[in-house]
Amino acid sequence: MGISTHILDTTKGKPAPGVTVWLELLDGATWRRVGEGVTNEDGRVKPLLGTIPRAGTYRIHFEVADYFRQQHQDAFFPSVTIAFTVRAVEEHYHVPLLLNPFGYSTYRGS
Repeated sequence: MGISTHILDTTKGKPAPGVTVWLELLDGATWRRVGEGVTNEDGRVKPLLGTIPRAGTYRIHFEVADYFRQQHQDAFFPSVTIAFTVRAVEEHYHVPLLLNPFGYSTYRGS
């Protein structure tokens, strides 16, 4: 069913639009890009990957430095990378990012 994401700026309580995001799959010892996009006005990129090719380790990379510059905010993290394991390719994996200038958190969403 695919892999999707969204970003919520928890400082503002609003979505984070305009963030470049890409998805990679660990292929042996090499990360291979399998999806990419830019968050829309609702802070979403969906799907990053419509069909999951195989079980394995994936990671989503968020380039957040430009977003914070546009918000006129200093930020500690210029980017965020979240690695996770896909065990069942027929399931949907939603990996949101809750973001602020000095911290972030994530969870497996629905």
